[in-house]
Amino acid sequence: MKIDWIIDSGSTGLRLDFLVAQTVEGCSRSLATALIKQGNIQVSGQQKQPGYRVKKADRITGIIPRPGLPPAVDPEPGPVHVVYADAHILVLDKTPGLVVHPGAGCQHHTLVNRLLYHYPEIKDVGEDPLRPGIVHRLDKDTSGLMLVARTEHSLDFLQKEFKYHRVKKTYLALISGTALPDSGEIMLPVGRHPKHRKRMAVTLETGKSAHTSWQVCRRFARACLVSVQLHTGRTHQIRVHFYNMDHPLLGDRVYQYRRNRRKQQVFPRQMLHSWKIAFRHPYSGQKMHFTIAPPQDFTAAVEKEAEYSGS
Repeated sequence: MKIDWIIDSGSTGLRLDFLVAQTVEGCSRSLATALIKQGNIQVSGQQKQPGYRVKKADRITGIIPRPGLPPAVDPEPGPVHVVYADAHILVLDKTPGLVVHPGAGCQHHTLVNRLLYHYPEIKDVGEDPLRPGIVHRLDKDTSGLMLVARTEHSLDFLQKEFKYHRVKKTYLALISGTALPDSGEIMLPVGRHPKHRKRMAVTLETGKSAHTSWQVCRRFARACLVSVQLHTGRTHQIRVHFYNMDHPLLGDRVYQYRRNRRKQQVFPRQMLHSWKIAFRHPYSGQKMHFTIAPPQDFTAAVEKEAEYSGS
């Protein structure tokens, strides 16, 4: 795994080994220390000590080896909800609560485990053995449409389509609050939170460009049902952008008002659903469009807000 970061003011003064371990999922403090001492992680092109205190505008670069796959990451039976399939691609309806691929602390019962059971040919599709065939990801608690490549050509083609923003993705979201305009755009960069490195945030200095637009579909007394289009695909982009506007998603336990983070949430997950996707087929070039209705927990949340509003 390659890393290439520019240090912002929020991370200034942190130890280099601590910063790497906190930011890179699955990287322990001891591994970070060893990599720094070996020169595999550098600061602005120079080797530093693990205890080096990073400065604003330092550039942290390096390669962190991915740990070998343990035997637990094997094909496992389990439902895969297929919307469309051919020899080149799969279009799936991911259920909420399902992790897409194995990672630190989660080696079993992921979507990839199930895909390898039903479609063993994807095992060697792509360079990352933890993510064979995975074109893009959805968060664990986000439901809806996902693309999977069944061949190397399909993976390369679709990843380039995503890179150049040729794939159109539309989500449904339940947004807290009622002051949201009928439509609008958010164009604010998203990057790692300067203090909580496992979270994302709007970071003007070091974030990557992120573009989200929305249209209100329905208004309730304390929330809005919103159609959201992603023009870029940053990690947690929708959740971060609306949280930054003081309209966090209902049920979100991370991007939430501080006073509500420790409270028991009324909703079982963040109310976010991958609703529509449009893309070019990697073999025929034909434009393909898919739409999938949200699952029961999402529709129940909409009904709950409608009942509260008396509508």
